[in-house]
Amino acid sequence: MQVGLIFKIKQSVLAGLLLLAASASAYSAPKTVLVLGDSLSAEYGLARGTGWVALLDKKLKAQKIDAAIVNASISGETTSGGLTRLPALLTRYKPEVVVIELGANDGLRGLPVAAAEANLRSMVTLAQQQQARVMLVGMRMPPNYGRAYTDRFFGMYKAVSTELKAPLVPFMLDGVAQEASMFQPDRLHPLASAHPTILANIWPTFSALIKQR
Repeated sequence: MQVGLIFKIKQSVLAGLLLLAASASAYSAPKTVLVLGDSLSAEYGLARGTGWVALLDKKLKAQKIDAAIVNASISGETTSGGLTRLPALLTRYKPEVVVIELGANDGLRGLPVAAAEANLRSMVTLAQQQQARVMLVGMRMPPNYGRAYTDRFFGMYKAVSTELKAPLVPFMLDGVAQEASMFQPDRLHPLASAHPTILANIWPTFSALIKQR
């Protein structure tokens, strides 16, 4: 009787230790961060390692935050293209955090805001259904697109963020868009010297998200 009781106690203790070890292992595993963006995140026209995503990776390492970044950004990407690619990316990388930086190319092409908003909503929903935390990175259109269009475009990020409770960086180029000297000759893509400012815009919202358990 006593032998059986001791055996059961040992089994219980062993099971508890294994569960604790598994939990610790899961907690210590690096978080995967998926960045789904366009040329502003894909280092268009820049030396590798100088864009805001690469700077984010360095900042995470400097702060000893255990996270691995997958930069799935493509120059010229639209919200439609991002929505098409996202399911496979979620399946492959199983990210804990998804950063969606898309919409600028939709706006520059004058595509319907309602369609871009629907695509953003679908992307956020897909990621959340996979238990990922999602952050939206917003953009503004130049004033020459007209007040009505630029207001609707800027507002779509807030609408999706509020509806789906996804944290939002309202305007990634805040402090950059106002300075022509911070852009490449095409006047669309920031110089490498502007990317620390872009990261400074993104970091407060992102850091709160990545530190969540």
